[in-house]
Amino acid sequence: MAEGVVGGDRRALARAITLVESRRGEDRSAATALLDALLPETGGAARIGISGAPGAGKSTFIEAFGLHLIGQGHQLAVLAVDPSSPRSGGSILGDKTRMEELSRHPAAFVRPSPSGGALGGVARRTREALLVCEAAGFDTVLVETVGVGQSETEVDAMVDAFVLLVAPGGGDELQGIKRGITELADIVVVTKADGDLLAPARHVAAEYRRALQLLHRKHQEWEPTVVTCSSVTGEGIDDVVETLTQHREAITATGTLERRRGHQALDALWAEVRDSLLDRFRNEPAVAARLAALEQDVLAGRVSAAAAAAELLA
Repeated sequence: MAEGVVGGDRRALARAITLVESRRGEDRSAATALLDALLPETGGAARIGISGAPGAGKSTFIEAFGLHLIGQGHQLAVLAVDPSSPRSGGSILGDKTRMEELSRHPAAFVRPSPSGGALGGVARRTREALLVCEAAGFDTVLVETVGVGQSETEVDAMVDAFVLLVAPGGGDELQGIKRGITELADIVVVTKADGDLLAPARHVAAEYRRALQLLHRKHQEWEPTVVTCSSVTGEGIDDVVETLTQHREAITATGTLERRRGHQALDALWAEVRDSLLDRFRNEPAVAARLAALEQDVLAGRVSAAAAAAELLA
């Protein structure tokens, strides 16, 4: 499978991502072996996170932005994380259907994945899927988050540049004074800057420029930048590309990119430890034997959550 991925076999790539995303315990050893085999082929892509509230036009922007990059000769992979169905666990929105032209392009690979209930806007195995795409030869990998608000910060722990999309006319200018997701943004892109929304878009951009001056910089060598664009007319898309290029040059020249990726790998290590420990804890026979009864006791108010947790841990 690793040979197929590195050789550019799209079917092998799809199967590889399915394997690393699998929640089946019996697939983990194979997924780990696959990632180890692919690791020497990773690290060469520009990793870009795209986030924003629903209605900001993430999918439309990614299609316009992606086609622009492909026109410059890039190979693009898009990992679109969708909200999960609480019943089936599958994707609800199906972002791939909203990137119809990009999905059909031979230089692009669009992979929608359900969030699986994971918090932070990305799926549990998004970082591993990103590495697989790098090994397949894509020089740019976009990670589109679920898009549910201020808490979508996990994507920042797996990308080089974090792009926040905001739309005019929806009260988003007020978000500029909030921290959280705004403080993590390397670039803020105000979308839908055309027609009747052109003036409001410029107003929102001005609000964000003022607000970003009050926030602590993520990187001393980079001042967060605000850009306006229209995914429909294409106006401003080249400005987004140029700003991302400047950002990459700035953090590469100072060694920040290398250090950032190192810290991200360590964060992934501890995230895997936490998740694995929790899985083993739940599957421990002694815990499993008491878990259902204790959950009912907590639900009914007969036992406090702290006391129940202490008994399970003991």
